[in-house]
Amino acid sequence: MRRKAALILLALAVFCTALSPLLRWYAFPRLAKVPANQYQDMVLEARDATLLDYGTMRAKKVPKVTIVQTLKGNVEASERIEESAGRDVVVWDGLSYVVGPDGEMVSKIPERYIFDAHTQEPVHATGESVDGDPVRREGIEFKWPFLTEKRAYQYFDAQARVTAPIHYQDTRTFRGLEVYYFEQTIPWTKVKIPKTLPVEGLTPESVAQTGTTRWYTTVRKFWVEPLTGAPVYGEEIHKEELRGGSLLGDREKVTAFAGHVKMREDYITHTVDLVKSQRLLILLMTSYLPWGFLTLGVLLLALALYLEARGRRPSGSVPRASEEPSQVSA
Repeated sequence: MRRKAALILLALAVFCTALSPLLRWYAFPRLAKVPANQYQDMVLEARDATLLDYGTMRAKKVPKVTIVQTLKGNVEASERIEESAGRDVVVWDGLSYVVGPDGEMVSKIPERYIFDAHTQEPVHATGESVDGDPVRREGIEFKWPFLTEKRAYQYFDAQARVTAPIHYQDTRTFRGLEVYYFEQTIPWTKVKIPKTLPVEGLTPESVAQTGTTRWYTTVRKFWVEPLTGAPVYGEEIHKEELRGGSLLGDREKVTAFAGHVKMREDYITHTVDLVKSQRLLILLMTSYLPWGFLTLGVLLLALALYLEARGRRPSGSVPRASEEPSQVSA
């Protein structure tokens, strides 16, 4: 009976020990993915900013500029692309909507971001665009890969339509979470005029005819939770200028926007709470369950060996030989 129980425990030990690396190295890369139907929004603010008054074409100080960013998963588009790509794909239709202190629109830039649901690598397909212009992204955008590493990543800048390194700086604690701090600098770069401007009749084509160009630079900062790859906080030191051309009169350049853009407090709290819940799921797949099954397998193996050893031990002393019968005399 003991030997039978030992064999059962040995089989369970082998199963648990084998399941440990399978969960970590086989199941996790296939199960961890960004859902195709995810929707998220973010509100950022730049207080005491500088903003261009398109009526006078002069920069002025304003108390606040608000930027609303939305990312909406397009399930229909992702399913269509998956058929040809042969892998899980996420399509995000994004919109960056800038609002001045009076609540009026300053600019809005739509974009479509297509990427691998598991690795966050870009997937090139029809529809990949920024402000209606086709682009071919290289590198990540918005989200880092699961199990983010302490190294530089290639990050796509939608304003300049270029990819540049975003560098790991150090490890920090943010709202009770251990995060990796990344920073990217985009130097002054000539960029396109947004297709939607706050003045009726003013278009990128009409601005281009005046010879005026738009330039942009930013220092981008992200605090990234490494298990989920999700930024829990972000900032940008953002500057835009209009340069040259008859639109500015006798001036060489004018500031279109300048400000220190930060996430609004209520969205920071919401993001941190959401990431904490997702972080637990990642820990289950990468740490808790694999180590738990490995420990259980070792314990079951030890118990199986113990029962096997007891099964081989003699149960009692060896019986003595019976005495010979005494002779009977005639």
